Amino acid sequence: MARTALFSRHQPGGVFSVEDIQDHPGALWFVNSASTTAADAAGYGRNPDAPFLTLDYAIAYCTAGDVIYCMPGHAENLAVDSAVDVDVAGVKIVGLGWGASRPTFTCTAAAGDFKLAAASTVIENLLFLNDVDNSTGLLEVSAADCKILNCEFREADAAKFADVLILTTAAADRLEIADLTIIGNAADGAVSAIELVGADHAWIHDFYIKGNFDTGAIQMLTTACLCIRIHDGTIWQLDDTAGAAGVQMILDTPTGSSGIIGPNLYLVGIVDAANITEAITGATFNVMEPVWVNNAVAEKAMAINWTASTD
Repeated sequence: MARTALFSRHQPGGVFSVEDIQDHPGALWFVNSASTTAADAAGYGRNPDAPFLTLDYAIAYCTAGDVIYCMPGHAENLAVDSAVDVDVAGVKIVGLGWGASRPTFTCTAAAGDFKLAAASTVIENLLFLNDVDNSTGLLEVSAADCKILNCEFREADAAKFADVLILTTAAADRLEIADLTIIGNAADGAVSAIELVGADHAWIHDFYIKGNFDTGAIQMLTTACLCIRIHDGTIWQLDDTAGAAGVQMILDTPTGSSGIIGPNLYLVGIVDAANITEAITGATFNVMEPVWVNNAVAEKAMAINWTASTD
């Protein structure tokens, strides 16, 4: 007989589903705040017609291998620390929908955040909005082998800005951030879009980051990060501080971070000064071409002018 990875599963409540075991090795759960039939109660969450109301409640029902689907139109406020705390290892959270219909998590308090606190957790296709001054880290990763896939972050109000949008602890080794979009404020925005604190082997690729970042768009902070990879992305730095210090795109603040930066990076600043070399600042990085840097309108980008290797 021909065999496939598909199998039939009887969900509690009488629902049958046909699934691919590679995508759904564990149980399926559904969350939808927009549903009139949603409730955070036993007996809910196993099918989209009777979903859970909040994501954090659904996480408490999970074990490793489970997948939670947040339905189109789902919305929650991050009003306290750990408002959503993904503290069960091996759980995947998938947002359904596109554009404005994606599941949306809005930071409404400085300490409010969404935490990836257990190893091997994944979030995909979620929209995050910052709507408070000085948010201390809208998404915090504090466990190893986590993934942030196809998510978008926005500073929702031009008068409000975050200190940082994505923040790690030193436990976030092997973090992958892919297909990321960050759209920050053009005036006074976040200090950094992404701050990596001792996150060894972090991998950031296929991204678009635009905003006014006081320090650097992607910053290694406090503790050096070893063997990181950053490639295939665009950074548009709108900080207009004069000189090199205000236009850094990728910055190693603690010094000693290592890794491969590039290829296929497109770095844009707005200060027409001697700052091409300083767009990437890290004495122990390895830069791989092409890395293009542009610092003024009506000008063509030039290759970053780091010292070339010799034979």
